[in-house]
Amino acid sequence: MQLKFCGGARTVTGSQHLLSVNGAHILLECGLFQGRRAETYQKNQNFCYDPAGLDAVLLSHAHIDHSGNLPSLIARGYAGPVWATSTTVALCQLMLRDSAFLQERDIEWVNKIRRRRGDPPVEPLYTIEEAEQALASFVGVQYDRSTPVAPGVKAAFQDAGHILGSAGILLEIETSGRKFRLGFSGDIGRPGMPLLRDPQPLRDLDALIMESTYGDRLHCPAGDVEEELASTIREVAASGGRIIIPAFAVGRTQAIVYELHKLFDQNRIPDIPVFVDSPLAANATEVFRLHPECFDRQTYRIFLQDNRDPFGFDRLTYVRTVEESKKLNNLKYPHIVISASGMAEGGRVLHHLRNSIDDHRNLILLVGYAARETLARRLMDGEKIVRIFGEEYPVRCKVKVMDAFSAHADRRELLDYLAFNPPERLKRIFLVHGEPDQALPLRDALRSKGYAEVLVPEPGAVFSL
Repeated sequence: MQLKFCGGARTVTGSQHLLSVNGAHILLECGLFQGRRAETYQKNQNFCYDPAGLDAVLLSHAHIDHSGNLPSLIARGYAGPVWATSTTVALCQLMLRDSAFLQERDIEWVNKIRRRRGDPPVEPLYTIEEAEQALASFVGVQYDRSTPVAPGVKAAFQDAGHILGSAGILLEIETSGRKFRLGFSGDIGRPGMPLLRDPQPLRDLDALIMESTYGDRLHCPAGDVEEELASTIREVAASGGRIIIPAFAVGRTQAIVYELHKLFDQNRIPDIPVFVDSPLAANATEVFRLHPECFDRQTYRIFLQDNRDPFGFDRLTYVRTVEESKKLNNLKYPHIVISASGMAEGGRVLHHLRNSIDDHRNLILLVGYAARETLARRLMDGEKIVRIFGEEYPVRCKVKVMDAFSAHADRRELLDYLAFNPPERLKRIFLVHGEPDQALPLRDALRSKGYAEVLVPEPGAVFSL
């Protein structure tokens, strides 16, 4: 039995881990690598294994850095099932189509430039047709039901509390007359956060592949974030500015809308309009509305028991068309725009940033993780001049980071996640989905708690279990 770490090793993007057991090859995730354009294209085109030789793909959740390269995998020969929760399947129906649309649109822009230079055209990473072929491979399962996925291997998906439908995956393996329990955490959510249920830890494991996004960072208490958000909005509105919030269309956007709804109801923020400028976010919100069984008790108490919509209120407008989006740039009064992408690497948010970044009254509010080399990360790091659509812009507006909205567990919550796995039983932990400055301190903390073998694998590393 072997594990090979093909993506998401010592980085937070492009998650792919290959399990080989009983002659079968099982891929955990097939995420899109995100970063510099040339590096991104090269990495996403090439797999460190033969896609046609895979027997199963298991998907923890719908975020593009975990699911976004499935169309490439299937176009290059994978013909088996993609196992995921039914809610993840519903979200991927939206997200993979949207990703393919963006791939095709972006390559048109790139090829216009290449034609002017006399360079030959390039192909998109994948097309909408290839995304549709990938979606036909999905098989939806329910939480907590053990499902055979390969000879001697059963998989059970358990609520990870990260986004709607997200799961940690328990693999129960029988090989060479022995039983083995391998856990894959996916992305671990945070207990006590609004909207979704708390994460359900994987238990009684022999080995664990665990994310480490915030392995050396503590989020501020969830109870403090509401007042910080409210006071921030009051301050910007009083100055006559606008607030631009780059946010992932699935998960983060709905959480921000939920919080704003509560603050408006409590009269803690001024009566200003809120725009969600993302067709994908609008469509994903409809999936959220169809799955109230995933919500926590607080959401039921505040909204659902009175048949109120957590994601709709009279100050909120979902913007779908390009024409409506362009009109937002002409607004002269205080307002809030929530727009994808969360790392500010594409989508409509780039237009809003370009039109807002040089006005000191405005605020860019960053509410989640941003990988290295992304525009959101450059803003987080305090760069004074940034490039948007290839042109330089001075950063004169305010920039604020509120990582308490993160859907990733912090250091303390990651350590708590292991409470049901004593070191005597859990022999090996592989830390993935984290940059070294986060993963390595978490490794040291786990070792100090008695977990003898905690590894931060390099890309391409292979381990025997």
